Amino acid sequence: MFPNQHARVSGVPGVQFHCIPGNIRRCLLQRLMPERAARIPVMRIGGGNFAAAVHGLPWMGKAKAGMETEFLETRQGRRIAFHRTPGRSPGVVFLGGFSSDMEGTKALFLEDWARTAGQSFLRFDYSGHGQSSGEFVDGCIGDWADDAIEVIQSSTEGPQVMVGSSMGGWIALLVARALPKRVAGIVGIAAAPDFTEDLTWAELSPSERETLRTEGHIELPSDYSDEPYVFTWKLIEDGREHLVLRDPLVLDMPVRLLHGTADQDVRMSVPLALLDHARSPDMRLTLVKDSDHRFSAPENLALIQSTVESVIAVLKSER
Repeated sequence: MFPNQHARVSGVPGVQFHCIPGNIRRCLLQRLMPERAARIPVMRIGGGNFAAAVHGLPWMGKAKAGMETEFLETRQGRRIAFHRTPGRSPGVVFLGGFSSDMEGTKALFLEDWARTAGQSFLRFDYSGHGQSSGEFVDGCIGDWADDAIEVIQSSTEGPQVMVGSSMGGWIALLVARALPKRVAGIVGIAAAPDFTEDLTWAELSPSERETLRTEGHIELPSDYSDEPYVFTWKLIEDGREHLVLRDPLVLDMPVRLLHGTADQDVRMSVPLALLDHARSPDMRLTLVKDSDHRFSAPENLALIQSTVESVIAVLKSER
């Protein structure tokens, strides 16, 4: 699709580094939005100007006019907001991250791709996120996995490819375990399975742990917002009931993991541990040099698209 330089990680099968040179930004922009390529001053893009131009892409911003938000009342009494795009099978479901919503860059990019490609697509907000009901601090991994399971069961048909970003990668694994006949493939983007235990709890100081236990919550700074992350004791305890890296994890489907080497939130040991732990006939990890946890630069989005397309192609070849 575009020039790549590959270097295999010594001793780790199935892992590649993708080094994406800066001089391919022009061809990436032409690929992602050919109808506007001629009108964008690509050659002058760089640094902040490049970021400003990215925000002009057609898939950025809020949902397109005319698209109605639908709502699902779950068995637990939660009201889940979602958008679905009709199209071919297998469908694609986007699972967002911790404290994220369905209006994010990756979700809208994939929705635009699905509409253009004629592929069925679903994005939604977990309870306590975005337009869905509830308070964020009242939620936990089990609740959000249940939200995903219910909206997938009620609003999609046939096999689905889960595309999980950060915490959404953990949710994707829980959905696959709960709905093995519906989940046909997984694409994890900076996936963070078991993060409440291995990344949050493990990195808290003794005093912070005590605060969490006694006060029921703790606030930690966020690199993505002026508002701090709020971690609750309920989140930690519930997370321990849904860990996926301790017990056997069978994924009888194509699985693709994408991870940036500059990810400061979910270190590279996490996808490597998942690759080593899971049992799958077709599982691959791609490490992208210098990409961070957001994984939302144009070259990252192009790689997400091509990865989803490759999983769909595998599924079609198996029919």
